[in-house]
Amino acid sequence: MAGAFRPKIFYRIGGIVTGAAVTIALVPNLQNSPEILVLCLAAWTGFCIYLAVLDRTPRAFLFQMAAFSSAVISFPYLDDPGNIFTTTISRVEEMIVAIVCVSIAHALLQPWSATPVIRAKAEAFLAHASRWTAEALSSRHAALEYEHRRTLAADVTELGMIAIHLPFDQSGAAATRRHVQHLQKRLAPVLSLASAAANRLDLLRGLGPLDPALELLVGDVIAWLAGPVDLPADAEHHLVDRCRALARHHEPAADWPALLTISVCERMAEFIEAHHASRQLVRRIGVRPEVEDLIDRQTKHERHPLARDHGVAALAGLATATAITLYCAVWILLAWPNGSATAAFAALITCSFAVQDDPAPVIGRYLGATLVTFPLAALYLFVILPRVDGYGMLVVTLAPALLWMGYIQADPARSARALPMFSCFIVGMGFVARFQADFALFINTGLAQVGGIVSALAVTKLFRSVSVLWTAHRIVRANWLDVENLANIRRPFEPERWTGQAVDRLGQIAARMAVAPAGHALHAADGLADLRVGRNIIPIRRALVAVPHDIRRELGSVLSDVSGLFRKRHLAGTAISPPASLLQSIDAAIDRMLAVAQPQPRHQALLALVGMRCNLFPTAPPFSRLGEP
Repeated sequence: MAGAFRPKIFYRIGGIVTGAAVTIALVPNLQNSPEILVLCLAAWTGFCIYLAVLDRTPRAFLFQMAAFSSAVISFPYLDDPGNIFTTTISRVEEMIVAIVCVSIAHALLQPWSATPVIRAKAEAFLAHASRWTAEALSSRHAALEYEHRRTLAADVTELGMIAIHLPFDQSGAAATRRHVQHLQKRLAPVLSLASAAANRLDLLRGLGPLDPALELLVGDVIAWLAGPVDLPADAEHHLVDRCRALARHHEPAADWPALLTISVCERMAEFIEAHHASRQLVRRIGVRPEVEDLIDRQTKHERHPLARDHGVAALAGLATATAITLYCAVWILLAWPNGSATAAFAALITCSFAVQDDPAPVIGRYLGATLVTFPLAALYLFVILPRVDGYGMLVVTLAPALLWMGYIQADPARSARALPMFSCFIVGMGFVARFQADFALFINTGLAQVGGIVSALAVTKLFRSVSVLWTAHRIVRANWLDVENLANIRRPFEPERWTGQAVDRLGQIAARMAVAPAGHALHAADGLADLRVGRNIIPIRRALVAVPHDIRRELGSVLSDVSGLFRKRHLAGTAISPPASLLQSIDAAIDRMLAVAQPQPRHQALLALVGMRCNLFPTAPPFSRLGEP
């Protein structure tokens, strides 16, 4: 997509220029202290990788390019830094010319907009969410939890990633970006609302047959979800009115089934409203700005917040800096003439895959593809190219190999092999002004390239041998910490930001949880249940300023106990069961809330308490008023 390609161009060029500036600043001034120079370059590279891993947007390309461009420019010329300025300028010119050529070819051959892709992704999300919600409401909620829900969270995050490219897209991108940002805000609570309604229905079905009116309403909602997406708004409004009317019908009763029924109806109504608004927004993606009327132009929407892990980013940066230090130490101590090339290749590989959870498997496949391509490079260099005369014949001769590699690159299943093939093929032949078939140079270059990859693989296994499940566990613990802070009344209250980050984290663990075995403890750390608990904390905190003092004390006790529970989970690193005292606090707060009138926002706080009880204590006995048997 052109809109996704353009920002990478600017970020890559910016990274190259930044890395070149650092090279010119460090190498001439520290040429007489190679140890300090290597430490400075390693620290700079590690810092750039830290920023690249921390920043999960296309801007990460800037930091990656700044990291390995300084390494690739510096290391081969540390023995002779006298011409470092001229050499650096030449390397920058070469890389920028290459990027510009690729950009021109891409603009001519693939001028595709990102807007249709965004619309297709949003439509796929809504279709998937409708199918999952319909199945969940029809009593198959528990069986479908792990199969679908995290994919939906990943779709919300991916939608935001694509939207980042829109300022670089065709005309109307600003309006489309506003639509997408607004759409993300609508989609973020869809998961928790649908799951909450299905969860309450599961509990109601466990108590006995559903109320006939509720059974009919649920069937109509399922039919609405399975129907066409272009239904008139009257159908949605009718369902919402029925949900709210049924909730009001059960309000006089204060027993547990009535509270669960009210919660189901309210959550279904909120889900229908959010889902319908999302459908409307999806239809507006890509419209001309002059006919845009769904979103207020004066309203500014913040971008969907991304969750960041400073610990993982720091580990990646530290591993990269340590690896570069070790490469250079071996090169300097052994006085190996081709050691500079090995260090440059090692730095290139380490920086390229530093954002992976565990880069070792990817680097191993990179090594395999490199070894496979060496015979092809030798065939061209010593058999085919000596018979080539002129630029036209050179292009025709190289076309079969390069087209084959380009075909592999376009295949998602094999695209990871294309980069090492291109690298080995081009570097191995060593294009210079005149043809030069030097077997010794070819072998030395190949050994340096393979040595750099092997060194990067060895150091990566030593410093970055963490599993995907370890990273997923860190994400879960970070989510527990955020829920603790959300429930802590002494902490800043930012509900929309928390919701966006919680959905983003749920999306991050989607692929990682797929590799967890069925009985793994990580499955007990239910990210969607934590999302529902956090969504229930929000109306309770909002109600604190509107309730009497005695009820405020009960609500504060619930929030304090919830904060303490998630603090214990974060410290212990496991999903500790909630204590019985928390159940007692929730029941006492529900009882106090039922004893008074229920205007907004106390009504939402009561539903939040019911939801929190269902999420934290799904197997607890039904709630009963104090004094009842």
